[in-house]
Amino acid sequence: MADRSRKAVLASKIEGRHAKVVVIGLGYVGLPLAVAIAEAGHRVVGIDLDAAKVSLVSRGRTDLEDVDGKLLASLVKAGRLSASSDYQAAADADVAVVAVPTPIDEHRVPDLSAVRGAASSLAAAIPAGCLVILESTTYPGTTEEEFLPPFRERGLVPGKDVFIGYSPERIDPGNAIWNVRNTPKVVSGMTRDCLDLTISFYGGFIEKLVPVSNLRTAEITKLFENIFRIVNIALVNEFQTICDGFGIDVWEVIDACATKPFGYMPFRPGPGLGGHCVPVDPFYLAWKAREKNINTEFIELAGRINAGMPKYVLGRIDRLLNQRHQSLNGAHVAVLGVAYKKNTSDVRESPSIPLMDLLTVAGALVTYHDPHVAAISVRGKELRSEALTARYLATQDCTVIVADHDSIDWTLVLQYAPTVLDTRNVLGRLKPEAVRPAVSEPQTTRRRARPR
Repeated sequence: MADRSRKAVLASKIEGRHAKVVVIGLGYVGLPLAVAIAEAGHRVVGIDLDAAKVSLVSRGRTDLEDVDGKLLASLVKAGRLSASSDYQAAADADVAVVAVPTPIDEHRVPDLSAVRGAASSLAAAIPAGCLVILESTTYPGTTEEEFLPPFRERGLVPGKDVFIGYSPERIDPGNAIWNVRNTPKVVSGMTRDCLDLTISFYGGFIEKLVPVSNLRTAEITKLFENIFRIVNIALVNEFQTICDGFGIDVWEVIDACATKPFGYMPFRPGPGLGGHCVPVDPFYLAWKAREKNINTEFIELAGRINAGMPKYVLGRIDRLLNQRHQSLNGAHVAVLGVAYKKNTSDVRESPSIPLMDLLTVAGALVTYHDPHVAAISVRGKELRSEALTARYLATQDCTVIVADHDSIDWTLVLQYAPTVLDTRNVLGRLKPEAVRPAVSEPQTTRRRARPR
């Protein structure tokens, strides 16, 4: 079949909303995407090597807060969405979207094994004329250098026998405003036909598309979005240490600066950096840039500053305890919120983990409460979320707020926790006059009689 005919046949299926789409990876990116595609009318099969994820989706269930459980169940019941661990499910696919993890190792070297594995398995399974789109975040050149070779080895010519696109994911877990459908999406294609089909596909369920000229531009766009964040977060984290040293409330400074209507964008400090993108993605570009002898000093410095924040928080806890003539060794320390951000269960790269590890090594007796995270492992030991009660809070020597979940009763914390280190200013937003003393530690410090 001529390549133009292949394009026309595929375009007809996509525009008619009756294509078969496989989504590789059923995690924080892949599953919301699969649901949106199925809701648009296409028949979707999610492929994941994790049997637990496949089982959940097959039963119409999910443990992700960003996926509407009722909608998922209805799509599964209607036969519009299913799951498998077998790549043969892609044997009659019209479109394949790859959303697999792209982590870094302990040396900040990119791990593309999941991308390569997905490409190899897909190349062996898909029919000619399929649109294949990579969404995994990675460095410029990955789609052509790492993802495409298995398709070429099979004899599939890009733009003729297989249509290749790249569109970086823009998922923000826990965001109630911006989702798959209304977040503008950058799209690219290896050839003009590839781009046309990619635009047609995403245009069926995403409100605004932003086409760019080539694959590498799309790849580096996502990296720069997160580099912008990591650098500014590092700057405000460092600024927090300066304000603390001068006895200035950093939150008040930021709020004052935010009143400027031009030339300023507020970023807020915290206990460190977490999530699946911001702490990881910039180092993909730093690693690749070294091949071309290009320095990435801002990225490297920002990474060091943000990685050092849990240790800085540990020092603040130690100072608070010393003010009460207590030692960190043997102290009862409660961590409130262990997810990397509010209103999610996502603990990937969460600063709570190194903080709890440091506290444990220092001899503290660490427990936590998180309504979204039932259990977490610290130094090989499983901890389970404690019930948030007046007695629990009052019996802690120090309570540390790491994730400011809306579902936590912060009034209870304000009332019963004797000493609080608030790294998110949640208590300041709740009751500013009670928690903004003009001292070097912007936290609530109170002593209360413990319940008998």
